Amino acid sequence: MKNWKEASAWLEWRGIEDIECITPDQAGVARGKMMPSKKFTSNTSLALPSAVFMTTISGGYPEDGNGFHYPEDDGDLKLLPDLSTLTVVPWEEDPTAAVICDLVHQDGRSVEFTPRNVLKRVLAAYDERGLKPVVAPEIEFYLVRKNPDPDYPLTPPVGRSGRPIGGGAGYSIAGVNEFDELIDDIYHFSERQGLEIDTLIHEEGAGQLEINLRHGNPIELADQVFMFKRTIREAALKHEIYATFMAKPIQGQPGSAMHIHQSVLDKKTGKNIFSAEDGSETDAFFHFIGGMQKHVPNALVMFAPYVNSYRRLTQAASAPVNTKWGYDNRTTAFRVPRSDPAARRVENRIPSSDANPYLALAASLACGLIGITKKEKASAPVLTTANEDEIDLPRNLLEAVDLFEGDKELGAILGKSFAATYAAIKRAEFETFMEVISPWEREYLLLNV
Repeated sequence: MKNWKEASAWLEWRGIEDIECITPDQAGVARGKMMPSKKFTSNTSLALPSAVFMTTISGGYPEDGNGFHYPEDDGDLKLLPDLSTLTVVPWEEDPTAAVICDLVHQDGRSVEFTPRNVLKRVLAAYDERGLKPVVAPEIEFYLVRKNPDPDYPLTPPVGRSGRPIGGGAGYSIAGVNEFDELIDDIYHFSERQGLEIDTLIHEEGAGQLEINLRHGNPIELADQVFMFKRTIREAALKHEIYATFMAKPIQGQPGSAMHIHQSVLDKKTGKNIFSAEDGSETDAFFHFIGGMQKHVPNALVMFAPYVNSYRRLTQAASAPVNTKWGYDNRTTAFRVPRSDPAARRVENRIPSSDANPYLALAASLACGLIGITKKEKASAPVLTTANEDEIDLPRNLLEAVDLFEGDKELGAILGKSFAATYAAIKRAEFETFMEVISPWEREYLLLNV
């Protein structure tokens, strides 16, 4: 919808009764308010406490320090509905719609530390330079049996064959067919919301699927991933199983990634700046990769945001743990898929599927833009297996936070307020994790030390 008049007509024609006004928090979780549609169209003022965007995944709050200061008044932030995102909520019994909102201060200023605004800030930096990034995310996730008790490990679900799903079924059509009815619901829910699925495949893990989205505007694609996660979870619950986007939900199975394909267009000509007139790679192409190689390790906390994320990033696994690049080389962090020159792009294979899509896209594009503006040099492409080499990335969450706080160029483009808030949240989450005693400790330390 382009304006409130169109939105009102759209809601009335569909008989919508309730509106979910939602926005992603730092974890990518939908936060917001629900209201009757008549109240929504009367331009009612909507607000959320600023604390909503400073909470950890477990609901706690970080301590002040290192540039972060919790607001003493916990004042309200205004929700501004982006009417272009208005859509039905197909899994609700009563006619319901949802709209994604932006956050502004009471005086109208954009809130620097909220995820959708962070991505918009990065896109504005591209726009200032006459550039327009294009992205295409790929999201992996697992289907698992319901697990109401977190003390027990997750297990693969039972498919239509009546047997638990096994691993090693990469690209198996039979593996997809095990969940035909659930996948039909995903397609149905997605179509009703205007979400475009390019392809769906079964990945290597037991009950692991992947959805690829069409390329497009980064804000629109982040919105789609945000909505897809809700959609997939709801479709799974309808069939009495869970869908999880944890980076490493099952021990011994591959992790789940959110690969990001990226290209950059010249706004005036509409042409891909990664390709010259003769079809060869440009300096901008190599500088973009150089920026990724230099800054992605410092931005890893935005691609691998939880302690669990680092269980996926291990040597000789399917996930890259290096900063190398190569042509159609899936063992490198930055893969250049085979394509014609107009579609030349760089795939960032490091992000986990647990990452907030707005923040993962913002960080990845920011690293590439710094490379273009600073003319960072890329290394030579790798032609051999690279994921068995020495690990080039932080090995844990705290190390990743330290590197993130030390990258001033990255902090400047993402916003100092966001960088301080995000780092404080991640440190608090790590401290919460350290309070938990794991099964490994009970197994190997209980009677042996």
